[in-house]
Amino acid sequence: MYSSQCPCRDLLEVVANKWSALAIGALAEGPLRFGELQRRLQGISPKVLTATLRRLEDHGLVHREMIPEVPLHVEYSLTEIGRSAVEPVFALREWAESRYAHALTHARSTP
Repeated sequence: MYSSQCPCRDLLEVVANKWSALAIGALAEGPLRFGELQRRLQGISPKVLTATLRRLEDHGLVHREMIPEVPLHVEYSLTEIGRSAVEPVFALREWAESRYAHALTHARSTP
């Protein structure tokens, strides 16, 4: 993993990204349309969400499905590989939430 040639680096870069991890967490609850996903990921711009979903789709973590209803819309869902990322992503989120106050205090006290 520490080697520059490690094949897992690319996937780690995708999954460990803030917006990717949050999108995986939101999609863990089930398929979502773009607008629903954007509302859940407060603060993400449409451009960044589009790029995030494309990267996740390109790496086989997210499936994009056109729903042939009127009006036509797209739903995003996790693939099998994407679902396998849910537990580690949630563990990372729990870790971050439990250490947030300490990290914030440390950041404020560091010149």
